[in-house]
Amino acid sequence: MLRFLVRRLLGAIPLLLGVAVLSFLFMQLAPGGPDALFARNARMSEAQLQQIRQNMGLDRPAPEQLLRWIGNLLRGDLGISYSQYRPVTEVIGDVFPNTVLLMAVGLTLSLVLALSFGILAARHPYGFFDNVASFLSYFGLAMPVFWFGLMLQLFFAVRLGWLPSAGMVGANGSGPLDIARHLILPAITIAIGSIAGWSRYVRSSTLEQLAQDYVRTARAKGLVDQRVIRGHVLRNALIPFVTVVAIDAPLYLTGAVLTETVFSWPGMGRLFFDALTVRDYPVLMGILILGAVLIVVGNLLADVVYGLLDPRISVR
Repeated sequence: MLRFLVRRLLGAIPLLLGVAVLSFLFMQLAPGGPDALFARNARMSEAQLQQIRQNMGLDRPAPEQLLRWIGNLLRGDLGISYSQYRPVTEVIGDVFPNTVLLMAVGLTLSLVLALSFGILAARHPYGFFDNVASFLSYFGLAMPVFWFGLMLQLFFAVRLGWLPSAGMVGANGSGPLDIARHLILPAITIAIGSIAGWSRYVRSSTLEQLAQDYVRTARAKGLVDQRVIRGHVLRNALIPFVTVVAIDAPLYLTGAVLTETVFSWPGMGRLFFDALTVRDYPVLMGILILGAVLIVVGNLLADVVYGLLDPRISVR
């Protein structure tokens, strides 16, 4: 197991290096940067702007900037934010726990409901529940996330007044209960797409396993249907599902731009949108690198889970 993990981590180094280089090149080709950011200040002279560029090392050739940035990246230095004048690691670190909280709740909700809907639909295929689950899944996949979030705000926050419409804490409190109330609507919004897609994967994979010979043999031996599903079917049916979750779950951190923007949730998605608005490229590159690292880690964990679900899969 240890050799496998070390081998996969070493193989991920060229991938992460490629992501870093491409991120830097794309940001170099994009318009804006500190010129556009500081040029909005009419009192700043060209000499002052040039001094800022020199202090940030932006007056040097692009290859030299790239090597310097990668060298700093290997030391954990992501640069200085153009808009906040702070290290990017501090800027991301301030909002990272908020997105982790939102991701954990949304991911838990997605897993529980997707597994429940998928298994129930597979046990009674083409029945009433399966048809209802299919309709809701297609609706969830086709529905724009920002529209669904706005509808939740309109109904539960504006019309009924049960839940807060935006933010992470209220004006008069910041306790766990207040955070939980603010968390409900964005967590449902960020989870709805995953529930719709993942439940279809679970249904199709479970149906495929239910048609296998070993299931008919287990039932012929007198095993109850619930034990057959828990002890035999799910271990095999969840293997392709693990792959999908391992790829999608890290994207919660960087893909929650619309959800966190609609609900004014102070997380990485909102930070990415704000940085993109003011062309704060060091922050954008830092978020992209972090997203790439999380995807690599997610795939590594998926390989480990494969071996736990199916002993025939050797992880060496």
